[in-house]
Amino acid sequence: MNGWSFPRLPVATGAALLLGACTVGPDFRKPDASAPATWSRHDAAPSSRTVDTEADPRWWTLYDDPILTALEQEVVAANLDLRIASARFAESRAERRIAGAAQFPQVEANASYARERASPNGVLGLLGTMEQEGAGQIASGKQGFGPTYLPGQVGASGFNLPQYGLNASWEVDLWGHVRRQVEAADAAMNTVADMRRDVLVALMAETARDYIELRSIQAQTAIVRQNLDIASRSMHLSELRFREGTSTRLDVADSRAQYHSFEARLPVLHDQEIHLVNALSFLTARAPGALSARLGPPRDIPPVPVAIPVGMPSDLAQRRPDIRAAEDRLHLATASVGVAVADFYPRITLSGSLDIQALQFSGLGSWASRQYGFGPTATLPIFEGGRLIGQLHLRKAQQKEAAIQYQRTVLHAWHEIDDAMADFTAAQRQRDRLREAVDENRIAVDVAQQQYAQGSADFLNVLTMQNMLLSTQSQLVQATADISTAVARLYRALGGGWQAILPESAARHG
Repeated sequence: MNGWSFPRLPVATGAALLLGACTVGPDFRKPDASAPATWSRHDAAPSSRTVDTEADPRWWTLYDDPILTALEQEVVAANLDLRIASARFAESRAERRIAGAAQFPQVEANASYARERASPNGVLGLLGTMEQEGAGQIASGKQGFGPTYLPGQVGASGFNLPQYGLNASWEVDLWGHVRRQVEAADAAMNTVADMRRDVLVALMAETARDYIELRSIQAQTAIVRQNLDIASRSMHLSELRFREGTSTRLDVADSRAQYHSFEARLPVLHDQEIHLVNALSFLTARAPGALSARLGPPRDIPPVPVAIPVGMPSDLAQRRPDIRAAEDRLHLATASVGVAVADFYPRITLSGSLDIQALQFSGLGSWASRQYGFGPTATLPIFEGGRLIGQLHLRKAQQKEAAIQYQRTVLHAWHEIDDAMADFTAAQRQRDRLREAVDENRIAVDVAQQQYAQGSADFLNVLTMQNMLLSTQSQLVQATADISTAVARLYRALGGGWQAILPESAARHG
């Protein structure tokens, strides 16, 4: 059975003690994350690029935006999802402590008092009386019995029974049943700790993405307003030429239609801005619109530095929380197999008690009133109807599932990182090309307006050039935002951010 033998019945208790304590079941071995030696390299970007130097845990400071940095700190301090994750981690630590208590003796004190009367028709009637009578005579109820029997009474009188003492028990963990349970509890606690880290990493990235998108929407709004000014000049020009008889009513209608179509974009952008401000307010556990005054004034889209440190691929398995959590789940499943195997073996419990019992309260202080008992208890499953076999098969299947899930998590992480790096490079190249397109479109709009004013071109050229200018300007803003967003997505994929915020849980627990 994969390196450990199936228990045979019966197993002598003496032989078990001679073998000494051992731990049955498979031992957990850290899985191989199969990390490549280097990151996948896409075509070199003209400006910013990733480098293999150690990544800064506070990666959001790379944007050099004090408002974003402050928001990230507020999210750490107040976010409700993170507080829930912290509460769950505290719960898991308590559960680990509960599981660990099984390794130690359990000692409890007790005290009781009862007023009792034994039934003359019960089995105690067979124990004898103060007068030597036969069992049949005693059981008939005509003869009293018990230590408080008084001559002339029929049956037994009531009596007091006060007592107090100590009870102790301890399971001798010969086969590692308790140790495997504690190992499983450690792995479960580590899983919850890594889930808390993953929540934090996701929140840091989400805050950065929402903030960048907010600045992008504000930039889009500014562009629309600039184009409204251009469209307004074109509209006035077409009206002037119409009054002078050098243009048609169609030109006036087209210019007004374009102006109003540009104007119609503003409410949509304003609505998106409200949503993003509310999203950031929620992340910081504030009411809707609480950050409006603070985030309302437009600012530039946070830029990215020339060098983006991403660390080495070999560090990913210890840095990315979901990979760590997948490893913890595999550890938990492996330890659970050991618990299922140990269920087949004898369980030996050492127990003892020391009590003071007397029929009168005055006797409770006498050492002669003591009673005690101690010794081992062994239990061995003989027939369980297939329950133990089924449980073992279940735990093995769960272990196999956890191993596959670990492989999937690692592979998914590599895909996310590669995609983010590709997006980062592509967005930079797109931005550079769009800058050139915007410059040319500005020239084209100016030339088209001049030609229309001179009567050497129709108004359709003006409309076409203005629409192209607004389109390329919007695309340029979006590409610029995509560059900064790609960095946030990259660090989310790398699992960065929790090391500086949660240093107390950086190491494995247990």
